[in-house]
Amino acid sequence: MDLARTEVSEVSGRGSRAGNAARLGLMAVPVAFFAVFFAYPVAAIVARGLGDGGGRRFGALWDVLAQSGIRHVLWFTTWQALASTALTLLVALPAAYVFARLEFPGRQVLRAVVTVPFVLPTVVVGTAFLALVGRGGLLDDLWGVRLDTTVWAILLAHVFFNYAVVVRTVGGLWSQLDPRQEEAARMLGASRLTAWRTVTLPALGPAVAAAALMVFLFTFTSFGVVQILGGPTFSTLEVEIYRQTSEIFDLSTAAVLTLVQFAAVGAILGVHAWTVRRRESALRLVDASTTARRPRGAGQWALLAGVLATIAVLLVLPLAVLAQRSFDAPGFAYYRALTRDDGNVFLVPPIEAIGNSLEYAVVATAIAVLVGGLAAAALTRRDAGRLVRGFDALLMLPLGVSAVTVGFGFLIALDEPPLDLRSTWILVPLAQALVGVPFVVRTMLPVLRAVDHRLREAAAVLGASPWRVWREVDLPMVRRALLVAAGFAFAVSLGEFGATVFIARPDNPTLPVAVARLLGRAGELNYGQAMALSTILMVVCAVALLVLERLRTDRAGDF
Repeated sequence: MDLARTEVSEVSGRGSRAGNAARLGLMAVPVAFFAVFFAYPVAAIVARGLGDGGGRRFGALWDVLAQSGIRHVLWFTTWQALASTALTLLVALPAAYVFARLEFPGRQVLRAVVTVPFVLPTVVVGTAFLALVGRGGLLDDLWGVRLDTTVWAILLAHVFFNYAVVVRTVGGLWSQLDPRQEEAARMLGASRLTAWRTVTLPALGPAVAAAALMVFLFTFTSFGVVQILGGPTFSTLEVEIYRQTSEIFDLSTAAVLTLVQFAAVGAILGVHAWTVRRRESALRLVDASTTARRPRGAGQWALLAGVLATIAVLLVLPLAVLAQRSFDAPGFAYYRALTRDDGNVFLVPPIEAIGNSLEYAVVATAIAVLVGGLAAAALTRRDAGRLVRGFDALLMLPLGVSAVTVGFGFLIALDEPPLDLRSTWILVPLAQALVGVPFVVRTMLPVLRAVDHRLREAAAVLGASPWRVWREVDLPMVRRALLVAAGFAFAVSLGEFGATVFIARPDNPTLPVAVARLLGRAGELNYGQAMALSTILMVVCAVALLVLERLRTDRAGDF
């Protein structure tokens, strides 16, 4: 017996060493990708800013932060991000439960509709809400109420934009939790609320924290929404970096603010990694197709009705306004104008932006899934060292670093051999993949870490290689999360604007860049074409997401 135990221990030890080596090997590709296409460009633009009179600026960091205007920007950036995150969780968590646990007609279509706002360019989101709450908007026409240049318009637009992050990130894991665990607690005398609070909520903790982190980072670096709805009154750090870079041409101050934003995001990610890891545990995951049931009781029906009403008012109404504006001209004039090249805004007809966006998004999704999947696999084990845990936090940095900085960094750093990519088409998908990778990691990681590690150890003891362990144990469990991650990466790539606007070539614009260029020019025709392109973007995203939902449902039986 002792000899058998010794042999098992030796096999387990070899399996553990092999697993550690495999994990380091998996990290090689993500580390190289982020070093070359994120750290290097960001460092290049910051060094350029600090080098151009920046020695004085860097040495006098506190002189920049001591300015009352900068302090106000930092304060507003922080508290509006916290308020937006809390409001988004409050509004979206009930929807996460509804989509995870309740079965109702049109569920797949509605899930796709919920995700569409997230992929819209922020400038379009701001314009849509301006049409609702601004001068001459819907609220102004009906009740004489205007919310533009108020913080409420910004908060509501942020909820609109980030609603899908909570629904899909939390709902994806929630739908895979075994409901019998909560039912067992109720059989032992716990109330429905107590059973949910003591059983389900702790299991959802990592997913809720991941969703909250993504929402906070998006709102902390908010640009287009604040630029349009905040007016001269409100400005986030991202808006101020853009203003210092493109309007005042003060790269030194912009570099200092970029470092401040970088440090703040790094601290947030460090706290997040520490708190989430303390709450992780192995969960019993089941086929998501078996957990949803038709609503039972007045409470569930009321909850479903409330969620549907919220989606109709908060999400569908702004989208409907955009679509309605695109048909204001008779005879589909705005859509027909998209097929013509006026020689001013574009070098090609705006309609070509649709094909460009789809091609870029497919390539960016493939890159993001490859890099993010390898990173998630490397970060699966909870006993990983500090270096691996630090890499977990670093993967989220592209969501918190100024897109203006990344875009300019690409132009400055990637224009010389052996990385002379500025004139190539691959530069746009690479920038889009940078934003997609964190979504892939954060979507897959909670599910991967929820898989009982004893299953992997048993497979290793039986002689399976690390690759076979992944293929036979992890992949069947994470297939659904992988599809969700791919959908998120594709959606994010379609709507990415901040960095793409600086690197997209004039003869190959993406949809968000085309919309922004049209909105930036005066004239009813340009505005109408922007609304038409935005409507096309909504339809394309809705169809793509609906196909994803169908594929995910069809494959659920393989889980």
